[in-house]
Amino acid sequence: MSRTPPPRKGIFNNPMALLAVIVGIVVALSVAHARAETARFPDAANARFSVTVTGSGPDVILIPGLASSGAVWDGTVDRLKSHYRLHVLTLSGFAGEPAAANAQGDILPAEVEAIHAYIAANHLKSPVVVGHSLGGLLSLMLAKAHPDDARKIVIADALPFVGILFNPSATVDAVKPQAAAMRDGMISTPADAFKAQQSAMAQRFATSDADRARVVGWSMTSDRRVVAEAFYEDMVTDLRSDLADIKTPAALIYPGAPGMSADMVDQIYRSAYATKPDMAFVRIDNSLHFEMLDQPAAFNTALEAALK
Repeated sequence: MSRTPPPRKGIFNNPMALLAVIVGIVVALSVAHARAETARFPDAANARFSVTVTGSGPDVILIPGLASSGAVWDGTVDRLKSHYRLHVLTLSGFAGEPAAANAQGDILPAEVEAIHAYIAANHLKSPVVVGHSLGGLLSLMLAKAHPDDARKIVIADALPFVGILFNPSATVDAVKPQAAAMRDGMISTPADAFKAQQSAMAQRFATSDADRARVVGWSMTSDRRVVAEAFYEDMVTDLRSDLADIKTPAALIYPGAPGMSADMVDQIYRSAYATKPDMAFVRIDNSLHFEMLDQPAAFNTALEAALK
């Protein structure tokens, strides 16, 4: 006489086991979704930058300067990661990063659009965008092109038109020939001579030998074409006439270089941004261009205050 086999004791016959599996799937999907929310980057061939995301809290995007690595923000990340979610960029072609889409064509406008796309794709809600040097110019360009992207921008030692450092009455047309010659010279200079040039410039960028060596190392591992083109575009970008229309609140953290009077330094930076509404100014004394390396405590204190 045949007997009906007893039911198998699988998860479908065990409500607690089934619940555990469902919970596991939900958790896995939630983790995957969370990862996707902070890691939606373009494919390598089309990349304009790489990103590392650290910490939790309100979103802050950190953009380094010309030829610099995102590692320039390491001290800042350590200081802020317990209170903010920090998106640290390294632009393609800088500091050993593959040139990718920056290998040809214009760079700065495309970088701005890539940052805008990153903010949208990752659903960042009113982040603060912090930029050093070239990164500061990019933050201004972003605020001009996409005023709703950032609730605030923080500019570390950047001007709306760098040409005024050479001549207060400089214009883009006047600067272009010199900027083009410098761009072409950067590309054609032999490696040894280029390193010597970068080492000499680093004397004016950072106060310690170790930090100067880091800056030179980043330059030497950068794609020369990308650096030269980004430098040229920085030189010939003039946002002074746009400042009055850029309503995004901004803070400028600028260095009070040794050997220059505070009044002289203040005049240079404050007059450059005189038409920008809702602008705050903080001077970091005894610092050169890389304020976050020269005076990390003072710089990070000023930045933390600006983020609030």
